[in-house]
Amino acid sequence: MTTPSKTNAFSRRVVPLKRCAQDPLPNGGWIEYEDFPVEIDVTAPLLHSLFQDHWQEVGVGHMVDGSVLELELNQPPKIVRLYDGYLTVVTEGWHLHLCLEESLGGPTCQTPPELRQKRLITRAAFYRRFNPKGQARSWGIQFWNGAGDRMMNLFLPNPFVGDQEDLLPEHKPNLDKLKLYETLRQIYVLGEQEIPYTENPLKRPFISVCRSSRCNPSQNWQPIYEALQSAVEQADLNIDVISSGCLEVCKMGPVVFSSGDRTWYTRVTPELAARIVQEHLVEGEPITSHLYPPVSRSQS
Repeated sequence: MTTPSKTNAFSRRVVPLKRCAQDPLPNGGWIEYEDFPVEIDVTAPLLHSLFQDHWQEVGVGHMVDGSVLELELNQPPKIVRLYDGYLTVVTEGWHLHLCLEESLGGPTCQTPPELRQKRLITRAAFYRRFNPKGQARSWGIQFWNGAGDRMMNLFLPNPFVGDQEDLLPEHKPNLDKLKLYETLRQIYVLGEQEIPYTENPLKRPFISVCRSSRCNPSQNWQPIYEALQSAVEQADLNIDVISSGCLEVCKMGPVVFSSGDRTWYTRVTPELAARIVQEHLVEGEPITSHLYPPVSRSQS
């Protein structure tokens, strides 16, 4: 039995950047930033932990001069998955995408190299916002892209805010709410604690069948999913079988995607699904007749 190979060993200990900066605020306060590495083996465990284990404590949004957007999760997200470089988190009411690795642009790799770099996270930092008296008043995580623009902002629990979003009395903060910030900072900024995973949780291999209505709506994806699941169980593979939204190969469905080597299959039948698992995932031999993009005879 074979599974997708790992190119790099996963290290549970973050090497600190030891980089701190301050940005002044118009009211006389400032924001303190403590940078941490943006490698996928750092950002992925952090974000997976926040959205899977601490979803009820974290807020998501954007902050720019003149506007603030803040979203909360009312229940665990339905999907936390990495596809073509993008983290996707899907809740009941909204979803988000954040570029953690170079996004090549689907099976045809259509995204220009300069745009791949622009969209990618190139800086990340834990922050504390201080008032003019030098008192910290909010805590979170900020990301920047390759153009230096602020990207997504994660809001961490605030000890001065109650459960009903009301401000607590000035001298009676709930300091227990700082435990998450302090623990994450020790792991990802200071490197004093280990990452709480033995492998990158967003790099766990998966095979997915597209359920998008754009992908030949007349085709039924459920039998493909069931065939994949049955074949994976029979082969005893440590790989997730999932369904997903658009896999960027429209009108050629049913489409199946294998994350281990970024492989797309089109016109998949239940019989072909079983062959994909056995011949591709177990034996390491892709089925060239159904690959997308198509493989020319000179390549096969």
